Amino acid sequence: MKLTHRSLLLKIFLWFWATVLITGIASVLTFWIRAHSSPYQWHASLIEKARNSGETAIQIYEENGAVATVKYLALARRDNLLNSCLFDRSGDVLAGRDCESVADMLPNLSAPGVPDFGVKSGVGRVAQILKGRSGREYIFATELPPGPPMRARLTRLGFALQWAVALFVSALICYLLTRYLTTPILRLREAAHQLALGHLSTRAGTRISPRNDELGDLVRDFDTMAARIEDLVLSQRQLISDVSHELRSPLARLNIALDLARERKGDDPAFQQAEQDTALLDEMIGRLLTLAKLDTAEREIPMTEIDLAELVAQVARNANFESHPNEDRVKLMIENDCLVHGNPELLHSAIENIVRNAIHYTDPGTQVELRLSRNATHGQSFARIEIRDHGPGVPEPELTSIFRPFFRVAASRDRQSGGAGLGLAIADRVTRTHGGTIRAENATPHGLLMEILLPEQASRTPDSRT
Repeated sequence: MKLTHRSLLLKIFLWFWATVLITGIASVLTFWIRAHSSPYQWHASLIEKARNSGETAIQIYEENGAVATVKYLALARRDNLLNSCLFDRSGDVLAGRDCESVADMLPNLSAPGVPDFGVKSGVGRVAQILKGRSGREYIFATELPPGPPMRARLTRLGFALQWAVALFVSALICYLLTRYLTTPILRLREAAHQLALGHLSTRAGTRISPRNDELGDLVRDFDTMAARIEDLVLSQRQLISDVSHELRSPLARLNIALDLARERKGDDPAFQQAEQDTALLDEMIGRLLTLAKLDTAEREIPMTEIDLAELVAQVARNANFESHPNEDRVKLMIENDCLVHGNPELLHSAIENIVRNAIHYTDPGTQVELRLSRNATHGQSFARIEIRDHGPGVPEPELTSIFRPFFRVAASRDRQSGGAGLGLAIADRVTRTHGGTIRAENATPHGLLMEILLPEQASRTPDSRT
């Protein structure tokens, strides 16, 4: 990998050493704060111990003199880590060694019984005015680090605290680094998902593309690709719409010419075939225009409140009348009345396309089942329309492809029996335009089940009808 100022390698390298540096600084600060604050946890016992030692030292000084007092203080320093000095009231040293380390505390003393306590380099220091048996006032100052039990406990607490701070700081920086690296990836994933759903105007976002690294390059390339795809798809849709409109005029002239030819030549089987072909061509052009209108969405589609029970009942009646006047090929089952917000003509066309397709492929002597019910998902109520036939079904790998325009299942459909492959594409576009979903699955033991889910606007009292 080429190492530049835009490289993720350099950024991760800098983040790593920033983590080490900040963690080290936090650990040092923790140690320093602990060293300067922990003696306050035991200052009461230190003051008491210093008072006892001071009273003993004064008693030895008054009874045996300075030499005996120096020996006592030396033993205390050796055995108890007690570095002490005895001063007279004016601040002159009477006994002790290295008294300069505690002499700076003497000016802070004001009266007997009011000790001065302080901390220096993690060591507690106490200076206080004490009276001897003779009534003379002395100043006793001492330095005393924590005893072994307290020192061990503080050491364990400090060690645990330092590790906790190090882990917290490193975890925080790792979290920020993870957010920094994964935010554009998650945004790209969401944008790709939206693009796959047909939202061609989706882009990864302007907040990420200015990044000067590989992820920024990836986001910019994705946006360029999405813009190119949008242009190509919109151009294709516009071309289909324009061509379909242009074909309408010569088709109308062809129908007029066909009628004139029939008047002059009389009835002829060739005229009948030509009339059927022009009717098929007219139907195909109409569906192409419908598909183009749904894809381009140049203007808002008028919506109104629709009673789906009434709409699917009308589809079933029309299908039964057209397929066989004396036999119901469609079995209608309405379990709930459902109201949706939509376009009646488009929804009627979508459901009718699926029902006609199911009637064509269901086995002879079987019925197509058309069911309307209510389905609740994630707190949202949906109207569910199911169309099931008893035909050969569709190969599993092609179940999602049947909603593409002009897609045909080669094993069971051809131009004569399957149409142009636009009916299911129109049903898919109409469903998505209404905020719903459509899917297909093979039924057991055979047949195809189509399911349409539409968001319900309002609900009535559930009932069951057949």
